[in-house]
Amino acid sequence: MRETPAHQPRVLLDRSSPVPLYHQMAAAIRELITSGELPPGTRLENEVAMASRLGVSRPTARQALQDLVNTGLLVRRRGVGTQVASEVIRRPMELTSLQDDLAAAGRAPRTEVLAYDVVTAHGPVAEALRCPLGASIVTMRRLRYADDQPLAILTNHLRVEVAPSRELLEEHGLYDALREQGVQIRVAHQSIGARLATAAEARLLQERPRAALLTMERIALDDSDAVIEYGTHVYRAQRYTFDTTLIRR
Repeated sequence: MRETPAHQPRVLLDRSSPVPLYHQMAAAIRELITSGELPPGTRLENEVAMASRLGVSRPTARQALQDLVNTGLLVRRRGVGTQVASEVIRRPMELTSLQDDLAAAGRAPRTEVLAYDVVTAHGPVAEALRCPLGASIVTMRRLRYADDQPLAILTNHLRVEVAPSRELLEEHGLYDALREQGVQIRVAHQSIGARLATAAEARLLQERPRAALLTMERIALDDSDAVIEYGTHVYRAQRYTFDTTLIRR
């Protein structure tokens, strides 16, 4: 298959301006991306070609592209080059599943169940689920895709009696599957953080080694105040954000 030629973004430079050339370049390309003229997946010319075409130094072109990589508008992929990043998925801080949120946003969610095991509860997991040490629980690990791009690794621990089957989880989100079994999640306590990806996580999420990831830890309870699930999830920071609304009291 013939490779699509790299795009040469339209950049006009004002060399008499006090604004640094790399900043002018980054601003021009940013405008092309946000306006939709450069859609997600568009492959750009490399920094050597861009520097030669625009009559700037290679470090100037490199800094302009790196600024856009740092803000998540561009991504660099080995063997492919520099591309316009996929649109960032914004998730409201509501008691919903990622699958539900992706579907509501018009994205095509898909799930790959990486692991589904009946194990004995211990340590923090037993404490979070409020179950005795050594009790049988189900631990599942899933890779969630949005529009065929890996987005998140979801790890959940549930009591055996409420855990949906592996087959059900491949077709539905966790909360959807729980609802089908008559389990209603009423409230959840969660915390948001960030850390660097492990080598295994980077491979699954198609990220560079030690890429930044968003983390979420959630404990969900049902109408009777019983803990239903304890989840620890990681998300690609360049493609995912949590939105919150703050109200003064």
